[in-house]
Amino acid sequence: MNAMAEFLRVRRGRIGPADVGLPTGPGTRRTPGLRREELAALAGVSVDYYIRIEQGRETAPSDAVLDALARALRLTDDEHAHLLGLADRTAGRTPRRRRADMPTARPGLRLLLESVRPSPAYVLNDVNDVLAANQEGLALMPGLGDWPPGQRNTIRYTFLHPAARTLFADRDRVTRNCVAHLRTAELTDPERTAALVAELSEASAEFATLWQRHEVWVKRGGETAFRHPVIGPVTLAIELLGAADGGQRLLVYQAAPGTPERDALILLGLATQNAG
Repeated sequence: MNAMAEFLRVRRGRIGPADVGLPTGPGTRRTPGLRREELAALAGVSVDYYIRIEQGRETAPSDAVLDALARALRLTDDEHAHLLGLADRTAGRTPRRRRADMPTARPGLRLLLESVRPSPAYVLNDVNDVLAANQEGLALMPGLGDWPPGQRNTIRYTFLHPAARTLFADRDRVTRNCVAHLRTAELTDPERTAALVAELSEASAEFATLWQRHEVWVKRGGETAFRHPVIGPVTLAIELLGAADGGQRLLVYQAAPGTPERDALILLGLATQNAG
């Protein structure tokens, strides 16, 4: 089974007849989610054709068919784009999203890290390797700076570092979003994604379970609540800026001036200076 077929199979199993306005019928359904013939009917394709797609025997369905399946499965825009990218890879076509490899943070982004202090900030690649961070960024995630630079990755930290078990006030949401974001990197950086997934799947049953859900989410902002050992409970807004090349992104945790959250970030900055 190819990646596109597996994605469709998993997502078909996660949406029920009632979700799409179909009767469930009498008795107990042996198939989790929609049956193949139900999804085919909703998408307007033949049952045989859909079965060939899901079994990996049809590797180049048209965009029109994929669009219809995405609508039938109630996929989000991010999930729909992910499905199209998986179809490109399965069919051997040039991917719609391509990454130019830049293993180090661009100088301009490094300068921005210092400009936004005391806001914690990071330069990340597609798989969330930390290419650079300011002092507050390392301090916000206790223990991240103790790892060698090549090991620093916010997803690895979230699942494997002991401090992360209590750092995030809503850990379930954070872990789920981490994995859903990593799914998007399958198309832009498949080699590094595969290596990180293999490592985390072996080391964390929690990660392995979430990875099998095939959720897809492009991180664009929001907020995260922390229970920090130095500055205490604090909720910070997230601003995420993407660079035009190399797949590099600038992630900044920030708070409005004059708020307790901003004071907490100033305290975090002072604590890093005193520790140094």
